[in-house]
Amino acid sequence: MISTQRELEVLIERARSTDCVGLDTEFIWERTYFPKLGLIQLALSNEHCYLLDPTTLPDLSPLGNLLSDSGVVKILHDAPQDLMILSRATGAVPQNIFDTRLAAGFSGLTSTISLSDLISVLLDIDLPKTQTRTDWLKRPLDAEQIDYALDDVRYLRALRVLLLTRVVEPEVKCWLAEEMERIGRPESFNNIEDRLRYTKIKGGGSLDRYSLAVLRELAAWREQEARHRDRPRGHVLDDKTLVALSRRQPSSVNELEETGILSAKKMRLYSGQVLHCITTGLAADAGTLPPPQRPIRLNVSEKQLHERFTRYLETTCMRLGIDTHIVGTSSQFKQLVKGLRGDRSAVPKQLNSGWRKILLDEFVSLHRRNSAQR
Repeated sequence: MISTQRELEVLIERARSTDCVGLDTEFIWERTYFPKLGLIQLALSNEHCYLLDPTTLPDLSPLGNLLSDSGVVKILHDAPQDLMILSRATGAVPQNIFDTRLAAGFSGLTSTISLSDLISVLLDIDLPKTQTRTDWLKRPLDAEQIDYALDDVRYLRALRVLLLTRVVEPEVKCWLAEEMERIGRPESFNNIEDRLRYTKIKGGGSLDRYSLAVLRELAAWREQEARHRDRPRGHVLDDKTLVALSRRQPSSVNELEETGILSAKKMRLYSGQVLHCITTGLAADAGTLPPPQRPIRLNVSEKQLHERFTRYLETTCMRLGIDTHIVGTSSQFKQLVKGLRGDRSAVPKQLNSGWRKILLDEFVSLHRRNSAQR
């Protein structure tokens, strides 16, 4: 357990002299807006694994120096959340990241595999799952908790080697490197901006554009309020409440009270802010209204094209050993089909750039040739 500043500095100096390290975090994230960091695991090898105690380390900037050191590979499993937490704790922008979950999707395995399952598949080691509800802020940690935490990083270096050996095709190796570079960018692991938070709220698809403008204002305000209070956003107002307010659009305290959407306590705390958000959303200029969020519907010919695309994608990904879920989402694929049928602006940016564009270019070119021949 690394619990003093000097111990941390010595360990990080050692870590920065290696080619790669394993990293993980343990945290509590139930009653706060920001996760409470309880433990940081760092592995220099399968035998040299350490626990950093952020509850006793006032300055994690040495760890930040390791994170931003492009000469050392940082290996994590399902990296984005850990990178967000570590970046916030250290103030550093992570560089040279290798995500074993993502790499699994380029090596003939599913891209949603858990760390314990990946260790079982590649190393034939079964890890206990007994500490998933541990309070990682409580001290002291017992031996079982320590072993559990260390196991989360102990095998990461070995997993990276084995995953890389499973990626055979030269082009896929390049695509994997491109994707690893992408997930190290701050926009890949930081939260979306407040003004776009409304796009993540379930139920928005049933709203018209002015109601969506109200939802945009409410969601942005809620984010700021939750951040200020350091409480989960649902503790301010939950998603269903925001959607209901966006649909009903009360214009006064009396109207808001009559809807019964807010409890008496929430009325006292937030009625003024809520009404301001509604007024602001309804006053939005027509040119700034959010686009509709309705589900994408395909006509008969688009459905046929979508079926051909799905067969092409599955066959190509199987040949290359890539999980189709890494390429894109079902919604993005429908947007692509819409774009191939005429609305080029509908093609998602993610599918129209980088390795994904290369992967899909053969199908796109074939479709365009067939269309020209007709």
